[in-house]
Amino acid sequence: MHSRIETALLAVCALLLSAQEAIAQGNYPQKPVRFIIPFAPGGAGDFVGRIVALKLADLLGQPMVVDNRPGASGFLGLEIGASAKPDGYTIVLGNNGAVVISPAVYTTSTVRPTRDLAAITQIVDVPSALVVHPSLPVKTVRELIILAKKEPGKLNFGSPGSASGNRLEMEVFRKTAGIEMTHIPYKGGAGPAVTALVSGETQLMFTTLSSVVQFVKALRLRALAVTSPVRAAVLPDVPTTTELGITELVGGSWQGLFFPKDTPAAIVDRVFAATQKAMAEEEVRRRLAAGGVDVVISSAPAEFTRFVVSETQKWDKAVKDSGATAD
Repeated sequence: MHSRIETALLAVCALLLSAQEAIAQGNYPQKPVRFIIPFAPGGAGDFVGRIVALKLADLLGQPMVVDNRPGASGFLGLEIGASAKPDGYTIVLGNNGAVVISPAVYTTSTVRPTRDLAAITQIVDVPSALVVHPSLPVKTVRELIILAKKEPGKLNFGSPGSASGNRLEMEVFRKTAGIEMTHIPYKGGAGPAVTALVSGETQLMFTTLSSVVQFVKALRLRALAVTSPVRAAVLPDVPTTTELGITELVGGSWQGLFFPKDTPAAIVDRVFAATQKAMAEEEVRRRLAAGGVDVVISSAPAEFTRFVVSETQKWDKAVKDSGATAD
């Protein structure tokens, strides 16, 4: 008898949960949604996030309130998002640096993105560029390596933080080339680090192409290489790392959207569908392409979840191999 009653109760609970999810999907959103960008204005994350947030607001019928929360190479914003109520009213933009590299560097944090965030979808991939200040007397990667070997430790490179993908890219390049340089991390993402490079405070860095393409075109920075598999359309004269034989540095910084864990699946699916539609818009793709950003959308939230797990494993090894630590 008891087992029949329990079975009936479980069935009723399942129906109620299904009904709640259906209601959530049908009525969501009913108020503005906070859209956390874990970086300061001026970098690739802010550039991409604001374009996507604006289009999602149009498609979902509610404002996306952009909330820049820089710190700890983007990890601070992720921690804030992970602790938010899982009701669909907090979306977090994450990239490979914040989501899969920072946890390997900031090992004392209690937040783990693969456990504490619900993956929605990847949205873009952003190639990196190796750029130098025009005062540095080099025009090629080869010339840069020769100069660095002549003056070991004297050149300084900036980064968006100790746990950033751009810092690891430079560490890989440095070890591959057999050169010594001084690392100067900046807080807040690519924006502050690029500003420091443009002003001459630092001499070179790897950073997302969208963060520097305007400065390269204005001759305020010089690009020596890009990490995309083929040359970037916005800088066709700049060689790829593949062309230069630096096969360890091919790829870019992916970005994607996340909810706090336990956000109803119906809401995750609703935002996934809206994001797919947003990233297919010609105007969105045009604006992103002008900044050197490639649209890459996941086939489903589950696929993005698997991708994040595999990326976590890959970059955890890269951090250990490089010896990168929080400065």
